[in-house]
Amino acid sequence: MNQATTKEALTFEDFKKEVLNDYKTARISRECSLLGRKEVLTGKAKFGIFGDGKEVPQLAMAKAFKNGDFRSGYYRDQTFMMAIGALNIQQFFAGLYGHADITQDPMSGGRQMGGHFATHSLDENGEWKNLTQQKNSSSDISPTAGQMPRLLGLAQASKIYREFPNADKDQKFSVNGNEVAWGTIGNASTSEGLFFETINAAGVLQVPMVMSVWDDMYGISVHARHQTTKESISEILKGFQKEEDTNGYEVLTVLGWDYPALVDTYAKAAQIARANHIPVLIHVKELTQPQGHSTSGSHERYKSADRLQWEGDFDCIVKMRSWMIDNNIATSEELDTLDIELKKEVLAGKKAAWEAYLNPIKEERTALIEVLNSVASSSANKVFIEKMIADLSGIKEPIRKDNLTTARKILRMVIGEAGQSALAAWIQNYTNEIQPKFSSHLMSQSSSKAENVEEILPVYDDSSEMVDARLIIRNNFDKIFETYPETLIFGEDSGNIGDVNQGLEGLQEKYGEARVSDAGIREASILGQGIGMAMRGLRPIAEIQYLDYLLYALQIMSDDLATVQYRTAGKQKAPLIVRTRGHRLEGIWHSGSPMGMIINAIRGMHVLVPRSMTKAAGFYNTLLKGDEPALVIECLNGYRLKEKMPNNIGEFTTPIGVVETIKQGTDLTIVSYGSTLRIVEQAAKELMEIGIDVEIIDAQSLLPFDKNHDCVKSLQKTNRLLVVDEDVPGGASAYILQQIVDVQEGYKFLDSKPETLAAKPHRPSYGTDGDYFSKPSAEDVFEKVYAIMGEANPKKYPSLY
Repeated sequence: MNQATTKEALTFEDFKKEVLNDYKTARISRECSLLGRKEVLTGKAKFGIFGDGKEVPQLAMAKAFKNGDFRSGYYRDQTFMMAIGALNIQQFFAGLYGHADITQDPMSGGRQMGGHFATHSLDENGEWKNLTQQKNSSSDISPTAGQMPRLLGLAQASKIYREFPNADKDQKFSVNGNEVAWGTIGNASTSEGLFFETINAAGVLQVPMVMSVWDDMYGISVHARHQTTKESISEILKGFQKEEDTNGYEVLTVLGWDYPALVDTYAKAAQIARANHIPVLIHVKELTQPQGHSTSGSHERYKSADRLQWEGDFDCIVKMRSWMIDNNIATSEELDTLDIELKKEVLAGKKAAWEAYLNPIKEERTALIEVLNSVASSSANKVFIEKMIADLSGIKEPIRKDNLTTARKILRMVIGEAGQSALAAWIQNYTNEIQPKFSSHLMSQSSSKAENVEEILPVYDDSSEMVDARLIIRNNFDKIFETYPETLIFGEDSGNIGDVNQGLEGLQEKYGEARVSDAGIREASILGQGIGMAMRGLRPIAEIQYLDYLLYALQIMSDDLATVQYRTAGKQKAPLIVRTRGHRLEGIWHSGSPMGMIINAIRGMHVLVPRSMTKAAGFYNTLLKGDEPALVIECLNGYRLKEKMPNNIGEFTTPIGVVETIKQGTDLTIVSYGSTLRIVEQAAKELMEIGIDVEIIDAQSLLPFDKNHDCVKSLQKTNRLLVVDEDVPGGASAYILQQIVDVQEGYKFLDSKPETLAAKPHRPSYGTDGDYFSKPSAEDVFEKVYAIMGEANPKKYPSLY
């Protein structure tokens, strides 16, 4: 009944031992849920959402789950995590308390609320562990069905590794592509579009995925009749059933309280998916939720007395217990005794977790109070300070906010006194020590981070030809696929026709459909394919045809991809490259520049905006030497422009976070990016004709932006600043302005008000006139610069209007 043995190979005593061990795991998990709710209601924890009622099917899933497999689930899978040995009692409660220590709460180091599970894919240096030698869980996220797109990629990785074993050059990620990706979701969440999009894509791709739907008939208080047609996800997915000579699924149903049937069903599902790479959907029905949805409400408010009675009778642990007694595995008395012992074990684990959480904070408070007493002894405000010390000392269960709030308030009371410097030093040291517990690993902290990759310039000689710029991108991708067997690219029209702008022309024929492939019109799951495969050591490039279509995938990028390193405190990574194109196309739906929205939604990724295809190719080369996710936005109107073909294709790199000055000037600094730079350059020529010499800086990289602070160095020379882009007012131009004026302290060198020039606040209208009257033109740039100079020297530059 586990992955190593069968029921036939077991003696009855061995069989009893295994079943009793399963019961213990289920019972421990249930007691954790019950006690966890009490911890929330007493105020020790902020919020609780638990896996009670789902214990037995998760035991069955764990039995079929092998080393190398991956889980992509949701926040009720605690029993499964305990069953695979990835979560113990103390760790469960550490997560509930939000213990900001990855050694205590290995799921997220206190960054996510309890119930969000993960295993560690990376070692202490941020390098890959051997994932084939451990059971793996990708880090959960709260957004409903948000785990689905990533699941697709986790499964697809096995398919890629089976076809291209050389992609696993370090033999850390796959054994013949035999790994299964296991998904879990609540039945109500199957109403989400992400669920259906992913289910469809997995059926098309035929990947080894087993999808479990935990069905307890409710989504918080909303019954299944309001959620799902026919009130049954398996009924409405019958059309996905695989038949001879078709793709599709094996669709299985099983009762969530039937222990032996569950074990058999999961063993069958694993065999189908693992051996044949056929996806399986398991609809686990008649589950319960004994404590309701979460600690924020009571299910007695919306469930009838009959339903509550049924849930008591058909509780999966109650039914498993009855089955065990009926089959002479244990007596009622033996199980009663075991229940008491396990309850004590959970209580002891809870106490240990609380002490481990609280004691360091108390020690920090003791150190602070020693400083505060010294400060108080020589202060004119001694009486008030001593009162605050007493208040802090009297907090039975302090948090770090209590320590730091007290210290900072007392600092105001000792300004100019002898104790000020000592207290200020304590506050700064404490903040420096504690802040990383909550803020580290937004980006990689390994030696492989992309910002560490040094620039290698393109090399040219007298024989270097001027070519359509798309050929530089194409030839560079050709070199990438030749050099990195773990790379692949996929998206709408990426395969057969070589993308809509021919940047992949001929590469599918050369490298095969698996590495250069078409995808359906489903941006969110395209992103998910990339995330999951990147989590398993591949280097995918997910192509979103146009920047405007990125909005379909923005939620997945924001909530999942951009937070992987952060929400695991550096224990997982997904170095996915997202390729798209935008800027300066015409029309409401193809305008291609919602940059402010993007950069503020995906902190945790690089956002790169190359002005040319050579620069874009360099970014791809840089990113493949690093280990972080990034969005690369190519200029949509640049593919047919002429650029010189470098001799060192595939080798040159564009540095990340470094601006480039593309025109020197003395009168005013213009910062822009992407296609808009060509308009700025045209305006600069016309300005030079009337004696205004502007300096032009290409931002190149918005996240991060100008890490060398070259923009402010330019301001020291020109003393004036204009930021130009084609986002809406207050979008990316406002972000760039904040970076230069605030972060780089450029305000110190300004002789004129810093200004921005952006598009109109509406979407661009269609056609050339629509573009002209919606986005900045060369005339707009000219007149904006002229007006800034005219304010400083109205005699030389009198008003135009």
